[in-house]
Amino acid sequence: QVQLVESGGGLVQAGGSLRLSCAASGNIFSTNVMAWYRQAPGKQREMVATITSGGSTDYLDSVKDRFTISRDNAKSTAYLQMNNLKPDDTAVYYCQHRQRLRVYWGQGTQVTVSS
Repeated sequence: QVQLVESGGGLVQAGGSLRLSCAASGNIFSTNVMAWYRQAPGKQREMVATITSGGSTDYLDSVKDRFTISRDNAKSTAYLQMNNLKPDDTAVYYCQHRQRLRVYWGQGTQVTVSS
């Protein structure tokens, strides 16, 4: 089992920045993928960014050049630096950890961007 604890959400004005953190604990294998997803009210959950244990990244088109995903493998922690936030970024952000065909989710953290 893997447990994920997210932090860093909050309320910010448009154009502002937030940094989300996701700390993983438990039975973590060295080869894994960590990701951030988000779900806005009335919408489907969507992938925002992913990062492999080797450092390869992928992003949702609408957040490229604004968001940066990173990780500290020694701390089993992933981060999402979000800059130039827009009201459309308002959502609950979830951390995901994938390893050995298993998927684990965090509890989610609310990000609200006011115009």
